[in-house]
Amino acid sequence: MDTLRGGLLWLGKRSSIWIRRVPIVPSSLTHADRMHGLRRLRAGIAGVAIAAAVTGCNQKQQAAVPTAPPPEVSIVTVKPQPIPYQRDLPGRVAPLRIAEIRARVGGLVIKRTFEQGSQVKEGDVLYKIDQAPYEVELQSAEAVLAKAEAALVLASQQAERLETLLSRQTASQAQYDSAYATQKQAEAEVSGARAARDRAKLNLSYTDVRAPISGRIGRALLTEGALVEQGGTANLATIQQLDPIYVDITQSVGELNKLRRDLASGELDRLAQDYANAKLIMDDGTFYPSPGRVLFSDVTADPSTGQVTLRVLFPNPSDELFPGMYVRARIKQGIDKDAIAVPQQAIQRTNDGKAEVWVVGKDDKVMLQPVEVGPIVENNWLIRDGLQPGTRVVVEGVQKISAGMVVKPVPLKTETAEASQAEATATLAPQSEAGAR
Repeated sequence: MDTLRGGLLWLGKRSSIWIRRVPIVPSSLTHADRMHGLRRLRAGIAGVAIAAAVTGCNQKQQAAVPTAPPPEVSIVTVKPQPIPYQRDLPGRVAPLRIAEIRARVGGLVIKRTFEQGSQVKEGDVLYKIDQAPYEVELQSAEAVLAKAEAALVLASQQAERLETLLSRQTASQAQYDSAYATQKQAEAEVSGARAARDRAKLNLSYTDVRAPISGRIGRALLTEGALVEQGGTANLATIQQLDPIYVDITQSVGELNKLRRDLASGELDRLAQDYANAKLIMDDGTFYPSPGRVLFSDVTADPSTGQVTLRVLFPNPSDELFPGMYVRARIKQGIDKDAIAVPQQAIQRTNDGKAEVWVVGKDDKVMLQPVEVGPIVENNWLIRDGLQPGTRVVVEGVQKISAGMVVKPVPLKTETAEASQAEATATLAPQSEAGAR
């Protein structure tokens, strides 16, 4: 209960508040005026007490609410690591070997023995040409050979008799020389007849048109009943060997020369010669399951495009690659052994398209850092400039932060980082090798 004590007003034990300088009510006023003044004084004192109570409650509530902890972000600490230098280049699929089937003798095609689009082996009979004319030629050649052999027997006997008579001096030297020459002529005629017989046999065998290589045969370009000419250019079918198979890709001369300079200067390390350094990107964006190996680069540039052809060998056990297919090949042409890279999701873009990343400072405050990015390698952006080894880069949680904010950094969980680094290390060639492929 409030009391007035000579200029100090006591508001009670609970409030513990004294109100100083309370004006003393003059005694000259009437009783009604005094009562009115006291009521006004008591109303003011009650308002002050209520305001003090509300202020105390607010202070207690503010003290009870805890401060929010710093947001948690996932980071990677960049460090130099071996990263392959790779390029995505266009290419066309080409068969390992290709053979156009042509008849070596003329005649009427009487039978086709292969199934179109099937796999054939070297030596398989594909077409049969009418053999009757060639059988007759063979018989004729054999008859000529027999006649020549009989003439040789007679000439040999005559030469032997004259040699005996010459030794007894009952025949002249001229007679013996004539008989000896006749014998040699008969031997030559036998050799010629035998060659004609062999040629007739060979022509007879050519009536069976055989596969010169193993591979997949295409459609039949001639049917039974067609007449082919000896030495003609008519193509009967085409065989292509598709496993393994070539992919011919093109790269600009400038890029290839820069690559060779980097390899020569040591900025890039070489790949092991037996390393499968190429992958195919199919039309749907997926990778061909089997990697390939670059065999060589052509020594001549295309004058119209200024590009050089590189030939890559790929296994093709399921015949998924067809000659003439357009593909894109991702080729690893070297290893940058001290490169810096960050995951793709760490790269942010400004309004004008420039790249930047969030970095965590020593005091765990974040800030934006502009960077210069290179190509994407194994889902990581290659950083050409802007980051130093040991820098902590935010990968996940960027939507929760702003410049200057204190954060709680935690390492990013990744399963492929160590595997990618081990793969890149395995591709390095021995240091003793020199020169570009």
